[in-house]
Amino acid sequence: MKRIKLTVAYDGTNYCGWQIQPNGITIEEVLNKRLSHVLKEDIRVIGASRTDSGVHALGNVAVFDTDTSIPPVRIAYAVNQKLPEDIVIVKSEEVPADWHPRYCDCEKTYEYHIWNAEVPDPTRRLTTCFVSYKLNLDKMRQAAAYLIGEHDFASFCNVRTNVENTVRRIYELTIEQNECEWIIRIRGNGFLYNMVRIIVGTLLRVGRGYYTPQKVEEILKAQDRQAAGGTAPPQGLILKEITYHSGS
Repeated sequence: MKRIKLTVAYDGTNYCGWQIQPNGITIEEVLNKRLSHVLKEDIRVIGASRTDSGVHALGNVAVFDTDTSIPPVRIAYAVNQKLPEDIVIVKSEEVPADWHPRYCDCEKTYEYHIWNAEVPDPTRRLTTCFVSYKLNLDKMRQAAAYLIGEHDFASFCNVRTNVENTVRRIYELTIEQNECEWIIRIRGNGFLYNMVRIIVGTLLRVGRGYYTPQKVEEILKAQDRQAAGGTAPPQGLILKEITYHSGS
């Protein structure tokens, strides 16, 4: 028996998120079925990040155990032939038997893409959030600075979040503008349910002038979901990569 680590990319448009659920098809479900078919075993993957419905990924991570004789590096090639076009195994490799994608020390990087123009671009409707009003880049960057570091992010998580500890550390939060496309990039040691999308929703309110940059510090201290802005739509969000630290 060996443990295989997968790096997985997908367009989440047609899926009800990562985790198996009764109301629709998910990334995890498709991977389980295709891996089981190719390897002739009952495969159940364990994912590092349970992305929401409509959210995309370029570097999500999952593991599974198998007795297959197929070399670990070749599993990606074999299974990709059976996967739909919107899911790709970027890499497959063997890891120690006790390696777990959720419990190892890591950093996750997300990007949120915004299309800021008078009219939407139909070719980007599935991968960006359309915003028609003008945004103030400087004020959004000032607001973002308050979120860097270790904080209690209770104000920035869905009320249905079922965790005891809402403290997380953000290492980097940048906002870039390239003509009409804006990219909010956030890197941290972990994220709460809807945390990135709520942060984006709050920064958009700063950019529009509804909040001052200093308001974000007040929201953090409030530790109350009602104090923050709305939850930005899922289609603009991409899990870019998960970096595991040495020894993890």
